[in-house]
Amino acid sequence: MDWQNLPGGGNIEDRRGGGVPGGGIAAGGVGGLIIALIAMFFGVDPSVVLGGGQGTPTTQTRPQTQPGAQDEAYQFVDRILGSTNTVWSGVFREAGRTYTPPTLVLFSGVVQSACGQASSAVGPFYCPLDNKVYLDTSFFSQMDRRLGGGGDFAYSYVIAHEVGHHVQNELGIADQVERAQRQSRSEAEANQYGVRLELQADCFAGVWGNRVATLANLTEADVREAVNTASAIGDDTLQRQGQGYVVPDSFTHGTSDQRVRWFMTGFRTGDPNRCDTFNQNYGQL
Repeated sequence: MDWQNLPGGGNIEDRRGGGVPGGGIAAGGVGGLIIALIAMFFGVDPSVVLGGGQGTPTTQTRPQTQPGAQDEAYQFVDRILGSTNTVWSGVFREAGRTYTPPTLVLFSGVVQSACGQASSAVGPFYCPLDNKVYLDTSFFSQMDRRLGGGGDFAYSYVIAHEVGHHVQNELGIADQVERAQRQSRSEAEANQYGVRLELQADCFAGVWGNRVATLANLTEADVREAVNTASAIGDDTLQRQGQGYVVPDSFTHGTSDQRVRWFMTGFRTGDPNRCDTFNQNYGQL
């Protein structure tokens, strides 16, 4: 992946160096199992989504994490975020709407968001209360070790997924999901809405990938990186690894197969209209 070819100009707030190890997240009543799962992968901030807060091989170089506007991690994130701004501004313009890009906060250790305090253990997340994506780039090292391997396009998928949650916020989808979850008759039903939200963000990430594929010179090996990551963070895979058995009613992000399928739907078509996970039979997602 030639990410240097992508347009920069993302709105980045660099808070690295200001955090300390440890800390936690304002859970807002989210169950311990859900927090344990979210701590292993990425998604919209759990305290908000569940209503408790105030979502041909190439040589890979893992972005470094030294602070400073000229370091590689900053440049990498700037190019990926800038390209999502270009893609989604175009999509919204085609629909007669205006896209307001998110801010991406780079942090180390812990960070304070409008959704509460979070540690780097939570992984990247989006806070709809301040329209910001939060990312500790040390998560890329965790991906290398634990989430099916890393690679530039896998890292990009992480960022594009969180931006997908911002797109949902811009479209009012996140608000509709939160209302539906509050009205749900059970935790299992509420979780189903969360799964649909996450799978749509995966699909939106695929749409972005489709639209930058030529400029970034994406290869089949690059796509496999993202697919491997999507597969590694399925609820069923994580539960099987973490507790030895699977509890489908507790799923909040979707199975490995679902995450791969929806990412690839967006990637193959480049059409956000194909990302309607809310009008699908739940069993056929």
